[in-house]
Amino acid sequence: MTYSFETLAIHAGQEPDPRTGAVIPPIYATSTYAQDGVGGTREGYEYSRTKNPTRLALEECLTALEGGRRGFAFASGMAAEDTLLRTVCQPGDHVVIPDDAYGGTFRLFSKVAARWGLSWTAARLSDVDSVRAAMTPQTKLVWCETPTNPLLSIADIPSLAAVAHERGARLVVDNTFASPYLQQPLTLGADVIVHSTTKYLGGHSDVVGGALIVTDPGLADEIAFHQNSMGAVAGPFDSWLTLRGTKTLAVRMERHCDNAERIAAYLTGHRSVSAVLYPGLPEHPGHEVAAKQMRRFGGMISFRHAGGRDAAVRVCNNAKLFTLAESLGGIESLIEHPGQMTHASAAGSPLEVPDDLVRLSVGIEHVDDLLADLDQALS
Repeated sequence: MTYSFETLAIHAGQEPDPRTGAVIPPIYATSTYAQDGVGGTREGYEYSRTKNPTRLALEECLTALEGGRRGFAFASGMAAEDTLLRTVCQPGDHVVIPDDAYGGTFRLFSKVAARWGLSWTAARLSDVDSVRAAMTPQTKLVWCETPTNPLLSIADIPSLAAVAHERGARLVVDNTFASPYLQQPLTLGADVIVHSTTKYLGGHSDVVGGALIVTDPGLADEIAFHQNSMGAVAGPFDSWLTLRGTKTLAVRMERHCDNAERIAAYLTGHRSVSAVLYPGLPEHPGHEVAAKQMRRFGGMISFRHAGGRDAAVRVCNNAKLFTLAESLGGIESLIEHPGQMTHASAAGSPLEVPDDLVRLSVGIEHVDDLLADLDQALS
């Protein structure tokens, strides 16, 4: 039987415990497992870096939600990205990245992977010709965010997949902003999904984690080898917390989207705002593409303050209900100044973000309270 997303989020990988009947998967807080004689493992469990029942439940759930073949849970989104790069690439290879990529991803490529001999080129992923021109014979990956962080640009996933595959490269999509509820890139031609499960999947700002989901069995085996060899795996308690979050992902995302649409409309008409970056707005350049490949447009909004950098910083400092903090995707609303916070590592580079930019992670509070807070902060 084929189940809906909401049902999979609650049940995939989460059958009742066969021994006790516990409805919720237990936290297997163990580092090692007794063997029935040398080499006689029980269901393949020998050491928790290699395999843990709680982590396996999360991996099976995420795989089902993304429509993949196999998933892998990591200690953070950056650990997932690093493991993927060292699985697929080697010194001398090349990667195309977004020209408005997340600051942590840019730092990984520019300050870590570059020293290892991996080169990269930034391209505007909404322009397929720009991506094609950026590729070289050594390109192994096209690295995509859609929507991007923090400029909310949209890339056409099927078109990017076609360009990557015609050159023998793989398409990686960071699906953190959208979540699998709003967008499933593997069904659109992507080869690998990356998540910071810290964000919408966990959903409660109480756990850090990451994930990779793939369709190719051979690539899955290679990732599994590197996950075990490199060891940055999700712990059992973190896996359990993330699993708990996924159960309500669908209902939370609907509220995030409802609130974000109201706030985007409010900001569009505000005299202090020079631009609103939200793909749900008809005037957004990626609106039509987003409407085709996303269920709704998400809970992230960025806007530019007409008063410049200092005015943007004042808005962040003046907010009361919106908490001034990094990260995103939790039930509570957050506000930040990307240029000095999440994207400070891109300062002085081609990926530097505008200094008048404010990013909102719209939570699930009552929208009237959120609007009132923004109104007083902008005043």
